[in-house]
Amino acid sequence: MLFISHTAHWQFLGLIFGFLAWILVMTTTGLNDWRLWTVEDESVVTSGQAWVGIWRACFFTHSLQGFETCQTISISDSFIPTEIVVAQILMVLAMISGLAGNVIAGLAMRKAYFSLEKRTNIKLVFLLAGTLYLLTGGMCLVPLIWNMTSVLNNSTINFPPEFHLPAAPVEQRVGAAIGVGILASIMMLTSGLLFLCYRYACQNLSSEAPGANRGTVPGSWTEMTQTQVQNGGNQGRDNPAFHIEEVS
Repeated sequence: MLFISHTAHWQFLGLIFGFLAWILVMTTTGLNDWRLWTVEDESVVTSGQAWVGIWRACFFTHSLQGFETCQTISISDSFIPTEIVVAQILMVLAMISGLAGNVIAGLAMRKAYFSLEKRTNIKLVFLLAGTLYLLTGGMCLVPLIWNMTSVLNNSTINFPPEFHLPAAPVEQRVGAAIGVGILASIMMLTSGLLFLCYRYACQNLSSEAPGANRGTVPGSWTEMTQTQVQNGGNQGRDNPAFHIEEVS
């Protein structure tokens, strides 16, 4: 029997990368600091800085109820720019495809490490896992780069009055969420490439001798027993160790 566990060590590393990257993708989606806005009017935004994410905008204040104020950003809101709408859609899809990629990658590693008989479509499973990882990384990277470009261009957002935020900040910077998301995308793309580069050295088992024993380990009790049976063994013979010399 051909053992192929030694051929998938890099892919096992890719599975670890993919799982960690999926956690980072979910973290990026939930973080608020995609954009860091510096505002001039500190009568409401007393900290002078606001955090604008793809789901809500938050800032610290002492003039409103609560120390931190957050307003939800919905995909149906007319004031949000296109890059935020795209980010809401693609990041959710990336979480789903990342989960599916991890499941398929786990199945592929199970086939490589533990399956001895049923290895049908093993190349297809590795190919599917790599494709899902690449798709996840691409879906993350597009909204991240798009939003980062909008920040660098100092793009405005026409927030409604209840947000208490100006349309144009004094200054805006790229938030930590974009950095975490880019790291997750790179890890996802790396995992995808590792799975797509997997090579399975297939051995034609039909070329083995018809009488060859499969599934036996060299030196095992089964193999030695079969060899003894084929050679006639000690059937019908007395063991010399049990012979007692006659005393004359």
